[in-house]
Amino acid sequence: MSGRSAASRRTVLRGMALAPVAGLGLTACGGGEERPSQPTGPVELGAESEVARGSSKLYWDHNVVVSRDEDGSFTAYSTLCTHASCPINQLKGTKLICPCHGSEFDATTGKVLREPAVAPLIPLSVEVRNGTIVAKPQT
Repeated sequence: MSGRSAASRRTVLRGMALAPVAGLGLTACGGGEERPSQPTGPVELGAESEVARGSSKLYWDHNVVVSRDEDGSFTAYSTLCTHASCPINQLKGTKLICPCHGSEFDATTGKVLREPAVAPLIPLSVEVRNGTIVAKPQT
C-alpha cells in the first residue's frame, strides 16, 4: 500500500508543479483574440440625434463615448481604460465604469473619478458630417 501512496503523492505533486507552466502557456497563446483598440482613423458612429443635449452615449463597438453639451457641441473620448486597456462597457448618466478593476471616468471631460486609473481618457476629434457623428484621433 505504501508504494501506491508514494506514486499517488508523486503524481499529484508533479501535476501541481506543471499546472502553472501549462496555464501560462495557454494564456500566452490564448485563442488569437484581437486586443481592443481606439479608432485609428475616422469612424462613423451614428446619427447626431442619438446624443441629446446634456447627455452622453457609449459606442462600445468602436470604444468611443460621445457627449453633447447644452450648447450642442460634442466631445469624444476613447473608452479604453487608461489603467489596463480594458474596454469600458458601462455608462451611467455621464459616468463611465470599467468592468476590469472598477476605474470610473467622467464621459464629458475624460477625467478619472475613481482609481486605479490615474490618467484621463484619450480625447478624440469629433464632428458631424451630413447628420452623422464622426470621431477620429486628434492630430
